[in-house]
Amino acid sequence: MENVGDAAGWTARHYLVNMLTMKEHRRPPNAVFRALADETRRQILEFLRAGPRTSGEIAGQFKSSWPTISRHLAVLRAAGLVVTERKGQAIHYELNTSVFQDLIQHLVGWMKPFRQPAPARRRAQEA
Repeated sequence: MENVGDAAGWTARHYLVNMLTMKEHRRPPNAVFRALADETRRQILEFLRAGPRTSGEIAGQFKSSWPTISRHLAVLRAAGLVVTERKGQAIHYELNTSVFQDLIQHLVGWMKPFRQPAPARRRAQEA
């Protein structure tokens, strides 16, 4: 498959493998909301907006211990908000924008007026 074209050299195959892996391991219903509830995790996501980063680069941005940052990264990954690629001993993290798009659609759905479908009897009488 062709390279996607970013500086990190991530391939279309890499994205496909990550997406299939995420579909196999369905995330818990509120995993995205739980992941976004923590300020440090939101800061990690903000840092990743600039592009893929290694776990060491991410950890270097925070005063927290390495195990704490590692746990935050695991929560973000479990929620599907980031995807990873191992290159040698380094693990590179990147935002998974499709999950953010799904989240936005979900939130916009809350803004639409709620309409209950007409009861079955009413529809049967009208026919």
